[in-house]
Amino acid sequence: MTPAPVQRTSLQLFRDCLRLVRHIAPGSSPKGVALKTMVRTEFKKSMYEKDEAKIEVLKAGAIRALSNYMLYESGAKDEKLQGAMKRQSDDAVGDLKSLQSTNKKAIGANGAEDNDKR
Repeated sequence: MTPAPVQRTSLQLFRDCLRLVRHIAPGSSPKGVALKTMVRTEFKKSMYEKDEAKIEVLKAGAIRALSNYMLYESGAKDEKLQGAMKRQSDDAVGDLKSLQSTNKKAIGANGAEDNDKR
């Protein structure tokens, strides 16, 4: 299934990303330089892409990244949204810790079985 076409051109998205970098880290701070380099590298990797479906997926990813940052910034100013984001983050961390302990147990059990086979 082909994603719906994104209304912004690749050049417009590139400029939006660079504007966001200037907003996040104005001037020539190490953080700003690193972010600009990352944006340029990501766009250059796909500069010669001809597949329209792939281009739409890449553009959608860039828009999602911009939207996520704007949501994050909004959350820092809105206490209700900030609380919801913290709960979501805490839930995600809890899920990761649970998964990690499950994996350790599975690896330990498999390691014991491997030793028994020898």
